[in-house]
Amino acid sequence: MWRILRQIARHGICSEAAPACSDDLREQGDAIQHELLAILGQALAIRQVDAGSCNGCELEINALNNPYTNLEGLGIKFVASPRHADLLLVTGPVTRNMAEALRRTYDATPAPKLVVAVGDCGCDGGIFGESYATCGRVANVIPVDVAVPGCPPPPLEILRGILTAVRRCRAPSA
Repeated sequence: MWRILRQIARHGICSEAAPACSDDLREQGDAIQHELLAILGQALAIRQVDAGSCNGCELEINALNNPYTNLEGLGIKFVASPRHADLLLVTGPVTRNMAEALRRTYDATPAPKLVVAVGDCGCDGGIFGESYATCGRVANVIPVDVAVPGCPPPPLEILRGILTAVRRCRAPSA
């Protein structure tokens, strides 16, 4: 313990520098955030479902909650129950064991329900495809409104996918 304290005193607390972010990228993120707030006018509740992914997409989804993206500052939050969700964010190829659970989650989500498939695996099965172990893409099990490709897609692209889904949902009533 004393050795660690001496090392901290000698070197200080080292932390990682903030990620380099171009002004153009920051402006795009701000524009997406402002448009989401303008469309929603209220909170958006997201239920994230891992249907069998490698967790690469989950890391990027978690990055949406960091101080740089600040998803909660937009009024968008993740919820534990599909009964409280407006949007399902599904990652991974749907494994045979998760297919029924995903259907039940979709059925438990109140209408109008939105579904965003995240990552190459969610969009087209990725490297796993359709096999004895997987049903393949999310659209093979439940209807998908928006697919966000990438392995894994960056947080900004996931945010764009959420915005696209919200635009499609809100467009008919406007």
